[in-house]
Amino acid sequence: EAEIPPPVALGKGGGAPGPPPPVCPEPPVQPPAPPQPPSAPDPSPDPSPDPCPDPSSVPALRVQLQELQKEALAAKRRGDTATALRHFRAAKGFAIEGSPGHQPSPAQCRSAPVAPWGGGTGRKRGTCWDLPVFPTPALPRAPRDVREALEQRMERYRAAAAQARDSGDARKARMHERIVKQYQAAISAHSAGKAVDLSELPVPPGFPPIQGTEMPSEPSISGMLEAALRLTGPEQEEQEEEEEEKRDIKAAKVAFGAAWPLCRAGGGSLTPCGTPPPAQQQLEFLELRRRQLAQAALRAKRRNDLEGAKLLLRRAKGIEGLIGAARGGLPVDIAQVPEVPLDGAEFELGPGRGVPMPPEATKIFLQLAGALRKQHQMCLAYSRQFAQMGNISETTRCEALAEECRRHMETLRREHSRGAPPPKPRYEQRTFSVIKMFPELSSSDLELGIERGIGLPVPTGVAPGDLDTFVRFEFLHPSAEEAQRDKTNVVKNTDCPEFRARFRLRLLRGHRGLRRLLSSRGIKFEVTQKGGLFRPERALGSAQLRLEGLEGACELREQLELLDGRRRTGGRLEVWVRIREPLGAQRQLEPRSERWLVLEPGAEAVVTSLPFCHIPQPLHSAPGPPIPLPRSLPTFPSLNLLLFDRERLERKMMPFGRAGRPVPPELRQQHQDLLRRIQGLRTRLQGGDPHFRREYAEHLERHLRLYTEAARRLGTQGEREAAKEALYKRNLVESEVRTLRG
Repeated sequence: EAEIPPPVALGKGGGAPGPPPPVCPEPPVQPPAPPQPPSAPDPSPDPSPDPCPDPSSVPALRVQLQELQKEALAAKRRGDTATALRHFRAAKGFAIEGSPGHQPSPAQCRSAPVAPWGGGTGRKRGTCWDLPVFPTPALPRAPRDVREALEQRMERYRAAAAQARDSGDARKARMHERIVKQYQAAISAHSAGKAVDLSELPVPPGFPPIQGTEMPSEPSISGMLEAALRLTGPEQEEQEEEEEEKRDIKAAKVAFGAAWPLCRAGGGSLTPCGTPPPAQQQLEFLELRRRQLAQAALRAKRRNDLEGAKLLLRRAKGIEGLIGAARGGLPVDIAQVPEVPLDGAEFELGPGRGVPMPPEATKIFLQLAGALRKQHQMCLAYSRQFAQMGNISETTRCEALAEECRRHMETLRREHSRGAPPPKPRYEQRTFSVIKMFPELSSSDLELGIERGIGLPVPTGVAPGDLDTFVRFEFLHPSAEEAQRDKTNVVKNTDCPEFRARFRLRLLRGHRGLRRLLSSRGIKFEVTQKGGLFRPERALGSAQLRLEGLEGACELREQLELLDGRRRTGGRLEVWVRIREPLGAQRQLEPRSERWLVLEPGAEAVVTSLPFCHIPQPLHSAPGPPIPLPRSLPTFPSLNLLLFDRERLERKMMPFGRAGRPVPPELRQQHQDLLRRIQGLRTRLQGGDPHFRREYAEHLERHLRLYTEAARRLGTQGEREAAKEALYKRNLVESEVRTLRG
């Protein structure tokens, strides 16, 4: 070529002098050929240039590099991100190709792209000093329409998923496959003529945004709520796929009953399924809290509280950073995770739809709502306590129980609004290992109680029935100069006085001398006989309560022995001390059993308004046209479940018949209702109405999913008996589904 400039080397800095350029090895026998004039053509038949011509134009190359960088900056200011990125990569690779010791091959020189600008230097394609070739994937051609742009981006993500799968990165492959599904749904909606929000679709690297999808400066409330709807979806694809992978690794597929894991056995020991690691429990807790905040935002939006919905969505969005940190293996302080605000309206029964309801049913609805509200508040209080301790497993359990109470309340509100009878409740005994604390006290409060004196020493000349006493105390905290002192009221005419006095003292937990004071001095008490007109006050005995036990407990209760100097007097003084929570890191736990209200799984379908509607004729009546299922009536429950309830109710009634006693009216009424429901459902199924059979089959499918989820949730929470019952009912529904399909 006639106008091939020689290659030069560039250093790191554009203005600093570069290192010496590489010297071409010359043949020892042939002298170097003189340079050809610019106007003479190259007589060589090989059009490829010399891979290493004589370097002589370093300043010119630096100028070209500066122009390339200027073009990248100009494209960035215009908003053309793809062009700016391409120029920047070209400039970076250009400097690398011109580094010392780099000898470009003829193939590299031939494949080098032409410069993106038209300068006046007379460069030609194929010269060795032109821009090098980079391993970045080539961008597709400009799309003709939106559909083609979506297809191009979908293919890029599909290729990335295949590459990640080949490299063994299953998580990244699943992530790209989910994005491919989003693009497929967007393409289908766009082809059907529906409006598609293209700004919600991820954009692969190097692709410019689709025309007309510029993001607004601040997201709208509708977009944020749509994002919340996606967060609160009932199925988490990633969790399901991870569970499938774990099951595939552990063993082959088995039946549901054999594969169902109960995490705790009867004695409290763990079964082979084990307990998830703390990192996984932490991640599940964060994802649950994010969904709860998103659901609370949706409820706020339904109440037209847009500001509250925005605030809750911002909190849900802020948890995503914590979720990313937890997935990366970093510890997260769950006590700092924002809580879900409690909405009192959720646990209130709304007005009915004009359907008359008996007073007894209204009373039952109110009782159930009050019990669910109390349980929900208890779960939230326990959850906060365990979050402060960092006990992620118990925190997650309490959060799940609170969510269960909220779902039961939604069922109760729905049944009440349409005038249905109250759902059938079931009570269980739930045991919680709760933190013993006194939430009514602040962290700087110490409550002192002086209950009674027992067998106080009586001075000479005074009858026990004439003894008038009171108690003084002294607490040298925060210092001796600021000691806290007080006394009880006088109790007259007894040597076993009942003082029942309480005092609220100040306790500075951060004080440097607090630990020494608690272990050495504590609180000093002095029992004193009240003086009279001619008789001064007289000390009957003193005692000292050491408070080192508050390191691991929040309450101390002791009977102190009264001393006169070092001599025992025989009397005792009963006192106690309380603080909000222990001073040390160790927390005091105590088992607490609660009577827990549980509505049957699928109670919204099992307890229907069927007794108040028209019942079809029995089997022996004259056949008539099939009666379609009214849309206003809820669907029937499962026939097998009704038979199971009837059998269980008859077992309850059997002892009354054996003992010759009458059956209680409520049991007899429930039995009659069940018989009427069973008869009516059998009549409808044998009527041959295809519309009813189709809706009944769909209803059974919903029942099947509901009991499956309930059994899994109860097993995770350690409720073995409830999980077994839900699993048994699930099998009953499954057998009925197989019968209908067969």
